[in-house]
Amino acid sequence: MSEVKQQPLAIDVDLPEECWELIFSLLLDHHRHFESLSLVSKHFLVITNRLRTTLTVSDQTTPFLPRLLRRFQHLKNLDFCGFHGDLESILCLIAKSKLDLEALNISNQKNLHLNGLHVLGSNMKNLKSLNCSKVSFLQDIHLFVIAASFPRLEELDISYPEHKNIFSSIGSEDSGTFSGPVTDLGVSELSSRLNNLIKIDLSGNQFITDKSLIHLSSRCVLLREIAVRDCAFITQNAIAFTISHSPGLKSIAVNEIGFPSVDNVFKESFLHAKVLSYLDLSSSFVSDELLNSIVEACLPLNKLILASCHGFTFAGLLLLLSKYHSLSLISVEGVNFLTDQNINELSKFFSKLTSINLGFCSKLTNSTFFTLTRNCPLLNEINMDRTNLGVEEFPTKFVVNPQVKFLNLAQNGKLSNESIKRFVAICPNLQVLNLSSCRGITEEGFEEIFKRCSEIRHLEINYFSAITDFAIDSEVSKLEKFSAKGSGVNDEALAMVGKRSCRLLNLDLAGCLNVTEKGVKEVVKNCRRLREINLKWCDNVNIDIVAWMVITRPSLRKIIPPCGFVPTESQMKLFLSHGCCVCEG
Repeated sequence: MSEVKQQPLAIDVDLPEECWELIFSLLLDHHRHFESLSLVSKHFLVITNRLRTTLTVSDQTTPFLPRLLRRFQHLKNLDFCGFHGDLESILCLIAKSKLDLEALNISNQKNLHLNGLHVLGSNMKNLKSLNCSKVSFLQDIHLFVIAASFPRLEELDISYPEHKNIFSSIGSEDSGTFSGPVTDLGVSELSSRLNNLIKIDLSGNQFITDKSLIHLSSRCVLLREIAVRDCAFITQNAIAFTISHSPGLKSIAVNEIGFPSVDNVFKESFLHAKVLSYLDLSSSFVSDELLNSIVEACLPLNKLILASCHGFTFAGLLLLLSKYHSLSLISVEGVNFLTDQNINELSKFFSKLTSINLGFCSKLTNSTFFTLTRNCPLLNEINMDRTNLGVEEFPTKFVVNPQVKFLNLAQNGKLSNESIKRFVAICPNLQVLNLSSCRGITEEGFEEIFKRCSEIRHLEINYFSAITDFAIDSEVSKLEKFSAKGSGVNDEALAMVGKRSCRLLNLDLAGCLNVTEKGVKEVVKNCRRLREINLKWCDNVNIDIVAWMVITRPSLRKIIPPCGFVPTESQMKLFLSHGCCVCEG
């Protein structure tokens, strides 16, 4: 099909800018769509600049950051999770801007410089959300500075600090450079200063004790959400105290509790949880008595996570779910005693269910899938990875469920073409489908997906060695992400994807040994919106294709090249001048 030349859009309707803003906001669901719209006219450029509220900063974009901060003057959210440079100078630069930030993500950093935090806090008094997760060498002194610098914080994430090799013997190289991890002292300072704190994640801080939870629940009267996963010195008593003394608590996430048994004080604490709607007890010992306590508490429970929990029986789970008909999300991932018959009985109480996770439940077969899609009219998301799908006969009749949009069936080795044909016939409105490592599915089943699911946007067929070529008879116009890592996909199949998927944004071909530059060129030429492509370990793709891709497809923003490609400094500057980052995977 020849490419139709687009004519410039003439703005012949004199509307107030507020009307244009409303129109753009309603029509475009992501700021990436503003780019093409900003090219229409200077008027639209000004409007889209003003509508941009979020900016993600990487190492490659830092040279352009001063210009970006001047261009997008209404930014509210900055994300530095993929940045590995000099964060202190960047924070000082942001502090000098005229931005009024509400959210800042500085996770995954090697260190947090106190001066940068202090300077930023002096100019960003309205910051409400701060993410410092996975920061190396996080200490109490950082929490002191955060508490003093950002007094209006409502959300704080200091989870899973990375203290690699710091707990060495006295006299070692590290012992003189690190004063110690986060303790109760730092958390106490946070609880004293942050009066508006609503949400905090302390997970992975191994040296905080019950005192931290007691301080938070006693002083932060607005606290609604708290997570303390993988905190070895947090006991059931402190969790019970938090539940009992935080009247506004809506969400609590803990794990690995209840060993060797569940304390009575913990069970009784749920009687005080008047507004608790989200409960995560992953990897814990959960007895039937505990489940009964939750039943007797009559909580406004909406989401329940019992992933990898043990100690309870089907009778206890049945009693709980028969009480809470309003659950919209439930995860019983890894609860191996569950059978198809169990799910059939439980499904009577799933009238409001929108998401269920049954991954790693090895006794569940096709029957469970048909039961869920038949009995759960609001179900939107089903996770049944690593179950036993494909071993049972199909019913003669089935009910179509147009509500299911997300389906994860990865690593079900017995899943066949006939199975997938039935599944996509039942769920014709699928938008996300993961079939990675389902090696029983061939080209026949794959072609049926494209035939039946016109709404598909995200498809994963990673490690499909059996699939090489396939035909797509109709346009897959809404497909935005296609991942085929380690698969047998060849140039012909890739060309077909490019020809039929005009809206493709993200393509992951890592480890596809049957792909050459011929197939890659077909995709790049046909997919005019393509933003990211991963060619790592594509050993038969010539590395010279990288420069061609950058020049040919202006929409590209990230390329992970084949192994062996080492760009020169001048090449990197050239790629960045085209707005594309070429980096390692």
